[in-house]
This record gives sequence, structure tokens and C-alpha cells, in this order.
Amino acid sequence: MSFDFIDLFAGIGGMRLAFQDAGGTCVFSSEWDKDSQKTYEANFGELPAGDITKIEVDEIPNFDVLLAGFPCQPFSTIGQRAGFKHETQGTLFYDVLRIISAKRPTSFLLENVKGLVSHDKGNTFETIKKCLSKEGYELYFQILDSADFGVPQVRKRIYIVGFDKSKFKGEVEFSWPSP
Repeated sequence: MSFDFIDLFAGIGGMRLAFQDAGGTCVFSSEWDKDSQKTYEANFGELPAGDITKIEVDEIPNFDVLLAGFPCQPFSTIGQRAGFKHETQGTLFYDVLRIISAKRPTSFLLENVKGLVSHDKGNTFETIKKCLSKEGYELYFQILDSADFGVPQVRKRIYIVGFDKSKFKGEVEFSWPSP
């Protein structure tokens, strides 16, 4: 299977590796951290675009799948949990939504800390689900721990998967991997 994807908040490219291994071609990446950009470039031979808030949607090529591990610090149980009110990182989900809304990918995978689910008594996560559902995506979400999949690290994360209902006939067949 071949498909095109974009890698937002790319870090050093961890999610990209899995999607490349599955037959995907990365057509755009974005990462603002200069050290992460250097490592990403060393790993993949391309320098990611910078700050996603300054990138216009028409600068992003068309793609099938959106990947985004949007910043987790505003939602983490470690820290102040400023959420959407965090001055620099709290609203970056809305940049993901802006791109989803304009580009209409077939599907997306979002990743964040498990604290996103309980932040602001669950209101933050409800807002995210409502926004994505309103765009016409069927959503699946689950907290998974990397240690359950052979990674030598306890790292519990919420994964949100969405499929554009207009591009699928009937219900999407999706299941989470088994530990």
C-alpha cells in the first residue's frame, strides 16, 4: 500500500519511521525546535519547516494521512496544566485542526499525554473530540503504554485516530494493536 503523509510536531521523526515502514511517503514535515530539526535532517535528509503557526495551508502539499504529536506540556499532569490557555503551546491543536479542515486527509493519528483526557475535568478532550467530529471524522481513541509493546519505557499516551466518513462507505474497520 502506498500513501502520502505529513509529519507535524515531528521531533526527530519517530512516528515517521512507522509510517514509512508501512509504505508511506512523507511529503511535508514541521518542527520548530532547532536541535530536533538538525537530527530530523540527519535521519531523513530533509529539514522540517519551522513553526506550524506561521505556515499557510497552501504551502502544504496534499496528503492522505496527518501525523501530529502536538505539544503535551500544557496538558501533562507534571506542570501547571494551563491547557488551551498556555501562551505558546496550548492552542497548537487548533493548527492541526486548521490543516485537517482545509486539506481533508483520509485519516489522521494524533498523540499526546494521557493527562489530555482528564485535563479541565475532561472538558479539553471533549472539545478536541467535538472539533474533530464536526469536521466529519469517525474517531477512535485509546490510552496505550509503550511498555506493553516491548519498549523498555513506561510511556502512557492517548492516541486519537480519525477517518473521514465521506471517504469511506459504511463503517470503518479499525482495531487497536494487542500488547
